[in-house]
Amino acid sequence: MHCGEAFGMKTLKETTVLITGGSRGIGSAIAKRFAAEGVNIVLHYLQSHEQANETARACMMLGANVMTISADLKSKDQLARMREKLDSHGIKPDILVNNGGIAHYGLLGDVSEQEWDDVMAVNLKGMFLCTQLFMEHMVTQRYGRIINVSSVWGMSGASCEVLYSTTKGGMNAFTKALAKELAPSGVTVNAVAPGVVDTLMMDNFNPEEKAALEQEIPAGRFGSADEIASLVYFLSLPESSYITGQIISPNGGWHT
Repeated sequence: MHCGEAFGMKTLKETTVLITGGSRGIGSAIAKRFAAEGVNIVLHYLQSHEQANETARACMMLGANVMTISADLKSKDQLARMREKLDSHGIKPDILVNNGGIAHYGLLGDVSEQEWDDVMAVNLKGMFLCTQLFMEHMVTQRYGRIINVSSVWGMSGASCEVLYSTTKGGMNAFTKALAKELAPSGVTVNAVAPGVVDTLMMDNFNPEEKAALEQEIPAGRFGSADEIASLVYFLSLPESSYITGQIISPNGGWHT
């Protein structure tokens, strides 16, 4: 099977990818990577309207059809309305990239119950709701790709990021379990767990902290959003059908 083929009578250019949290950073890079191959894009965002439009314009310049859509990942009702809107346009995603999420830094003793609930709701509940809403079409057509953007901290844990690490560890367990459930239906489920990536999330670190962190990484640098996007794209390809239930961590040799 060639890269331009997908399943049945569809070609890769006739498939649709839904990317949550797609307005900036890794999500934006993922959208542009798919757009470069002519895949139809559904770009989800919450409040970053201008950034979502900027990413959409970049994708259209690459020749892709793009729809932007806003919804709160914590809200089942809003996500259901998002699916209804897509259905009304005849759009049924064949590839779901659960990228939307929020970070949290701080000692566990300082985490409030509200902070715990909010991060859990976005990072875990949002992934659950989106997957549940959009996997039915994949199962019915016996083809689909679900790719969850996790973190190396979900594998190794991080001091002062207990809450965030917990959500990403849950995402990894979700990935492994759902992969077994959907494998007979021709749907793969994998997670990409990046190490340190040079995005706006790194703005919480000062230059000295960044330099010290780079020295810990055998590759001697942070990863780029484009590198993460290329791995996500690879996992979406038809010829990646035997890769499922895997947590793949591009981290420059930092954690092995």
